[in-house]
Amino acid sequence: MSLQCGIIGITNVGKSTLFNCMSNTKVETTNFAFSSNKSNIGVINVPDNRLLELEKLQPTEKLIPATVEIVDIPGLTKGANQGEGVGNKFLGDIRNTDALIHVLRCFDDENLPHVDGSVDPVRDIETIDFELQVKDLESVDKKIERYNKLIKTGDKEAKQGIEVLAGLKEHLESMQNARDYKFSVADKKHIDDLFLLTAKPIIYVCNVDDASAIEGNAYVESVKEVLKDQNTEILIVAGKLEAEIADLEDLEDRNEFLTDAGLTEPGVNKLIRSAYSILNLMSFFTVGPKEIRAWTIKKGMTAPQAAGAIHSDLERGFIRAEVMKYNDFNELGSESKVKDAGKFHVEGKNYIVDDGDIMHIRFNV
Repeated sequence: MSLQCGIIGITNVGKSTLFNCMSNTKVETTNFAFSSNKSNIGVINVPDNRLLELEKLQPTEKLIPATVEIVDIPGLTKGANQGEGVGNKFLGDIRNTDALIHVLRCFDDENLPHVDGSVDPVRDIETIDFELQVKDLESVDKKIERYNKLIKTGDKEAKQGIEVLAGLKEHLESMQNARDYKFSVADKKHIDDLFLLTAKPIIYVCNVDDASAIEGNAYVESVKEVLKDQNTEILIVAGKLEAEIADLEDLEDRNEFLTDAGLTEPGVNKLIRSAYSILNLMSFFTVGPKEIRAWTIKKGMTAPQAAGAIHSDLERGFIRAEVMKYNDFNELGSESKVKDAGKFHVEGKNYIVDDGDIMHIRFNV
């Protein structure tokens, strides 16, 4: 799945620090605004303890996790829509992503000045939203212009399109995001091809100090209050602490560090899984002595489509899928016991794959 989740935010909020914690592609972090002039892409492993549990039941030569692409987009600021801080280029990079992770600074640090002079995550949300809304308005205006030209040729669809876009324009001009705009299925065709920045699904990450890693702080509470009516996920991650954990190569040292911090796992693990989910992705497994692998597919895919994630020949020549549910296999301990319990299923072309399905594909080409 070539879907991407972009990390956005005001400059100097800790985006690159979190990106480095997740990715093997390390990028420079500094205390200076606009120190980066390009976006960075990392292919990041999705933490999934089910792989380890499967290995206990089926010894294997290697475990291969699912992956997700994360794009670290350099910090934005007021005026980005007019090119401030190379803003226009970065807004273009945001347009190419499928979902967003908005990192908010929720910590104080005298050695790391905020570009606007003080720490205020709610103001930062408003700043980023405004910059994205302005670019979306430009896109809507351009399409309205195109429709106006088509109306002169007698195009009936264009008239309906202008009505839809006029409502969306009013919504954006009232400082609202496109993801909150209500429109019908029939209206969707007039909006989808705009790839609006504020229409993308979003996760908010409150980057806090070490002491606030579990419960959060007053900054986090202010974020929760302003977003309380939005259907979005708010995560708390201590970026500096996460960076220290990521630097530890020994697993026992990591676990001891996490225990001391009162955490059960690195906060970025939950962030990665949330990014995977907001992209509407999930995993199914293939299990064998050579490898146990998590395959990435979109939610709602059929068995033949899932087979195509392994190889196009499997989708083209699909006959059937032999399916076990992860929980059944994990609880009963083997394929034979799953069969004995009557929980081994043979599924055809219309089967919708569930997250965690263990599948063996039968095909002929």
